[in-house]
Amino acid sequence: MTEEMETPPGIRFDDTINKRSVDGVEAPNGGTCQATMQANNLYQQFQKNSKKRGLSLEEKREQMLQIFYESQDFYLLKELEKLGPKRGVISQSVKDVVQSLVDDDLVLKDKIGTFVYFWSLPSCAGNQLRNAYNKLESDLSNSKKRYLELVEHRDNLKRGREDSEERESALEELKAVELHHKKLKEELAAYADSDPAAVQAMKDAIDVAHSAANRWTDNIFTLQQWCSTTFPQAKEQLEHMYREVGITEDFEYLQ
Repeated sequence: MTEEMETPPGIRFDDTINKRSVDGVEAPNGGTCQATMQANNLYQQFQKNSKKRGLSLEEKREQMLQIFYESQDFYLLKELEKLGPKRGVISQSVKDVVQSLVDDDLVLKDKIGTFVYFWSLPSCAGNQLRNAYNKLESDLSNSKKRYLELVEHRDNLKRGREDSEERESALEELKAVELHHKKLKEELAAYADSDPAAVQAMKDAIDVAHSAANRWTDNIFTLQQWCSTTFPQAKEQLEHMYREVGITEDFEYLQ
C-alpha cells in the first residue's frame, strides 16, 4: 500500500490546501486555521483594552451622584471611598470628587457629633437646576431691557449729530479750542511758583516755622534755668555742655 505523502505547507493540490497550511491562509472551503483564530482573539482583546481609560472628572461626579440618587441614603466619607471603586472612581479621588459636588450644591453635608455625613436627593438637583434656570431667565430679561435702553440712548444721542458742514466746522473749532486750552495750562504750570495762592501758602508756612522756633527757644531757656537751679554746683559743666550743642551767648529769639 502506497504511503500518502503530505503536501508541503502552502502548496495547493486539486483546489485544496493541506491541513498544515501556513498560519493565516484560508482554505478554499472557508476554514480558518487555529493560529489565525488565536490571532483574531488577541487582536480583539487588544482593541478592548485600548478602549479602556480612566473616567473624566465629570463622569466621576455623575457616578458618585448616582450612588446618592439610587440609595437616597446618608454616607460617611469612608463609606463613599469603598463604594466609589465599584463605580469606576478610585478611592483616592473620591474625597475631591465629592467636595466638588458639595461646592456646586449638588451634594449636602453636615456634621453630626464627630461624624460628617453626605447626602443628595434627585429633588435637590432639580431644585438647583430650577433656581439656576430662573436666575438665567432673570439675567436675560434684565440684559434685554438694558439693551433696549442703550439703543434708545444711542438714538437720542444721534439726533442733531448728523453729518453736515456745520457740524464739521463746529468740531474743528472745538479741536482748536482744546489745543489752546492745553497750551495755556502748560504755560500756567511754568509760573506755578509765582501763583498767589502758592506764595500765600509759603508765607503761612514761614509764620508757622517762626512761631515753632521761638517756642523751642523758650523751652531751652526754661530748661537752662531749671538746670541752674537744680544743679548750682555744676555751672561750669552745664555751660560747657551748652556750647557743645550750639547754645552760645548770642542764642536768642527770632525777630
